[in-house]
Amino acid sequence: MKFSARNSFKGKIIAINQGPVSTEVAIKVAKKIEIVSVITTAVGKRLKLKVGNEAYAIIKADSVIVGAD
Repeated sequence: MKFSARNSFKGKIIAINQGPVSTEVAIKVAKKIEIVSVITTAVGKRLKLKVGNEAYAIIKADSVIVGAD
């Protein structure tokens, strides 16, 4: 599988919280590192996502926002 995004992380799905419109998917990509994404429920079903399956967290962003107190 090839991506145009530079940041892709292979991991294991550790949690899925499916709602009627959107689904939250948590992927463990390294020890103590999880990436959580919100996708449409329709896409989650099409990808046949299940806890324990391998998946990729693919990050493509035009900007990174940093905040501090």
